[in-house]
Amino acid sequence: MRRYIIPAVLFILLAIQGMAMSLLPANIVYSDLLVTPHWVLCFIVIIAIFYDKDHTYHAIWYGMIFGLLIDVVYTGVLGVYMATYAMTAYVLHGLKELVHANFIVASLLAILSVALADTMLYMIYSFVQVTTISWGNYATLRLLPTVAGNMIFFIILYPCVKNRLEQWSEELTSA
Repeated sequence: MRRYIIPAVLFILLAIQGMAMSLLPANIVYSDLLVTPHWVLCFIVIIAIFYDKDHTYHAIWYGMIFGLLIDVVYTGVLGVYMATYAMTAYVLHGLKELVHANFIVASLLAILSVALADTMLYMIYSFVQVTTISWGNYATLRLLPTVAGNMIFFIILYPCVKNRLEQWSEELTSA
């Protein structure tokens, strides 16, 4: 039963991620700033840090599956989020072995992950000419607000799921 809870949470985050803009104040929504919610990725970051072991790759698989679902539901180009989330989870899986897992490190890895994923998305979309925004405008009007907005969500999500994922990880390895 517990193995279905993580995908269920990811499905819920996928569904409410599309409604995230309605949760923001009107002066942000109608400004030049663009905040892209990467709530699924924030949960995948926590999975990679606290649930995955050195020999398991759950975060990468979840990144591929739910990235593809984001592509199908929210974007017109298939495979972009799938590849981006999977590569970000892979990089994160390698980096987490170098550091000790605590709130500060997890927050820094979340910032890095969101920035890496959103930058890869920008590069792919600019390569296929879906977007024409310049790098400077992208960095100030989209990347920084996106990282800030997703960090607020990460700070809310972290205490809710961290201990539970660590517990499930221990149960998975002892079984």
